[in-house]
This record gives sequence, C-alpha cells and structure tokens, in this order.
Amino acid sequence: MTTPKCPKCGSEMEQGFLVDHNYGTVDQPEWVEGPVERSFWTGVKMRGKERRHVMTNRCVSCGYLESFAK
Repeated sequence: MTTPKCPKCGSEMEQGFLVDHNYGTVDQPEWVEGPVERSFWTGVKMRGKERRHVMTNRCVSCGYLESFAK
C-alpha cells in the first residue's frame, strides 16, 4: 500500500480519524447516503441508509486534512 501524498504541497500524509464528542461518548463520524431527512425523535433519519466511517489523512508538512469514506 502506498503512502498518500498531499494534494496541496506533495508531502506524505498520515492516516487518522476525527472524533465526535456526544453526551459523554466519543464516536467516529460517519458518512450517510442521501439528503438529510429530519426526525422529531432522533434528529436525523438514518434507518435503511448506507453508512460508512469517515477516515482522515493529515499532511505531515502543511497540516492539510483530507477526509474520505471507503
């Protein structure tokens, strides 16, 4: 597997992830397919939608962040 290069400066990027702090828990953000549909009870409807964890690379030189969902 090759090390990704920064699209801004060309330096190497390192893999990591962002965290989401909610009501005493820590979670990894997720990508959810489709437009946002509001729900009175849960805030956002997510049942039946594809979900993927969001990964983030950080440039070791300039600090640029690039997120993706495999």
